[in-house]
Amino acid sequence: MVHIKKFIRINERIRVPEVRLVGPEGNQLGVVSIQKALELAEQHGLDLVEVAPQAAPPVCRIIDFSKFKYDQEKKEREAKKHQHQSQLKEIRLKPNIDDHDYQVKVRQALNFLNKKDRVKVELFFKGRQMEHLDLGRKVLDRFISDTQQEAQLEKEPLLEGRIMSFVIAPKRGNV
Repeated sequence: MVHIKKFIRINERIRVPEVRLVGPEGNQLGVVSIQKALELAEQHGLDLVEVAPQAAPPVCRIIDFSKFKYDQEKKEREAKKHQHQSQLKEIRLKPNIDDHDYQVKVRQALNFLNKKDRVKVELFFKGRQMEHLDLGRKVLDRFISDTQQEAQLEKEPLLEGRIMSFVIAPKRGNV
């Protein structure tokens, strides 16, 4: 998260011999000495704010600093609105899952993928089910093929202890 806390130099904190000055109405005033720029800012009753410190010479504007800060924060909030923080959702299955329950889980996964979230699908084995890993693998392969229109496999199915899992993510074109 980017804050406005990036240090912005204003008035006497600007320590360069000359600056490219932009007036209070947005008009270019050219390259002037820092003393002249500070005098002009004071005449207008405004602040001299360094808006592009990396330029040569740095670009400064004569504006009200509090208004400038408010506008910057407003831009940040607006940019943040259009971002989506991807989350990892989990779906749990069992090797002997009923067909209707399986369909519900697939729909749930597709719903998560449409919301641009990644999905971790875990298949739990209990007791003697560990002897029939092939049944669990078939369920996971079926799940992958049923969601492949909307998803791409991010992490291959892997058996860790009694849990076989894989991760799918929304396809790049859908993002």
